[in-house]
Amino acid sequence: MRTTLTLDDDVTALLNKEVRKSGEPFKQIVNRLLRLGLMASKQPAPKPFKVTPINLGLPRDFDKVEDLIEYLEGPEHR
Repeated sequence: MRTTLTLDDDVTALLNKEVRKSGEPFKQIVNRLLRLGLMASKQPAPKPFKVTPINLGLPRDFDKVEDLIEYLEGPEHR
């Protein structure tokens, strides 16, 4: 199919750079990159990463890391 496209200057520059780098014709570069972009847009969004906290069973809140280390390792932890 033949069609006419108006490309932004930055897109044209990137396409021409790819033509020089790969040695492929302009038409092949445009078709390949359009296919890649269209296939990528069809892929489902990745599931969000979720962290589930667990209760460590510590008997109290620790405001300072030093207090927690001392509780876990004893007063002679240094």
